[in-house]
Amino acid sequence: MMMDAATTAKPVAVKELFARLLSNVEKVIVGKTREVELTLIGLLCHGHLLIEDVPGVGKTTLAKTLARSLGTSFNRLQFTPDMLPSDVTGVSIFNQQTREFEYRPGPIMAQVVLADEINRATPKTQAALLEAMEERQVTVDGVTHMLPEPFMVLATQNPIEYEGTFPLPEAQLDRFLFRLSLGYPGVADEIAVLDRQQFSHPVESLGQVVTVAELKAAQQSIKSVHAAPALKAYIVEIVRRTRDHGDVYLGASPRGSLALYRGAQARAALDGRDYILPDDIKALAEAALAHRVIISPAARIRNIEPRAIVADVVKSVAVPGGSQLRDTR
Repeated sequence: MMMDAATTAKPVAVKELFARLLSNVEKVIVGKTREVELTLIGLLCHGHLLIEDVPGVGKTTLAKTLARSLGTSFNRLQFTPDMLPSDVTGVSIFNQQTREFEYRPGPIMAQVVLADEINRATPKTQAALLEAMEERQVTVDGVTHMLPEPFMVLATQNPIEYEGTFPLPEAQLDRFLFRLSLGYPGVADEIAVLDRQQFSHPVESLGQVVTVAELKAAQQSIKSVHAAPALKAYIVEIVRRTRDHGDVYLGASPRGSLALYRGAQARAALDGRDYILPDDIKALAEAALAHRVIISPAARIRNIEPRAIVADVVKSVAVPGGSQLRDTR
C-alpha cells in the first residue's frame, strides 16, 4: 500500500506496516523479536538507539537489515580515539575552479547511521553527534546542513571492555530514546543462524518492504494516538520517582517522560490501537529510563543496576484503571 508522506496512516495501516518490517528483519535477526520491536518503535518515534552488547551478536547486522528493509541510505562510523569531529560531520574544501568552499558530506549524512563503538571516540568527537541527533542538522564552518529524512542513529558500545574508552556523558545518553541489548541467541536460534548463512548472508538478498512515504505517514500517525490524562500522570509519576529513589544520584529527565510517552503511542499503534494502555508504558519503562538513571556511589558498591531501580519504581506506582481510563476525547 503506497501512501503520500503527508497522509496520516490509520492504526490498522501502521500495524500492517510493522508486520511487514518485523517479518523482513527477522529473516536475518533470529529469535530477537522484542529487541527488533523496540528498534521499530524507536524508528516510528524519530528516535535513536543505544545498543549495549558484546561483539558478534548482530548489532551491525540489525542496522544494515533495517536500512535495506526501508530502502534507505546506510553508513557505518567506526569510532576510534584518533577520530575527529570532521570525520563525522564532513568538511568544507576550497574548490580552485569555482573559487568557493564546497561542503563534502561526512558519513553522518545518511538515513540510517551505525555509530559503532561510540565510546571509543573522544568526548569532542562524541559531541559532534549531539547536534545531529537532537536537531537533525550539522554545522560546518558556520553553515548548517540538514540531515536526510528519515534519520536514525544506532550507536553501539561494548559493556565489558572499558580500556581505552570514554564513557558517554549524561547529556548524550539522554539523547537516546531507548537502550537495549541483543544478547546471545538460544541454541535453536544459533543453529538457525548457521543454516541461513551456509552459502551467503541473508542480508545480501533482503529487499525493501516499506517505502519512505509509508514510514513518514506512520511516524505522523502515532502522534495522534490517545493517552488518557491518568496515563500521562502515570508516566510522569514513574519518572518522578526515579528522581526521588534512595539509590539514585540523578533521575530521569523530562526527556525520559517524553520518550516513554511517545514510545507507548508507537507500541499502541503497532498493536492496531489508537489509545495507550498501562501495559504499553510498563513494557517500555526499562528501555526508555534505565540509561537515564545515575546510581549513587553507595548503591554502585552494592552492585545495584539502573534497570533494577526502574523495575522497582514501576512496581511501586499504582496502575490507573477503570473509570480513570474512560475519559472524553
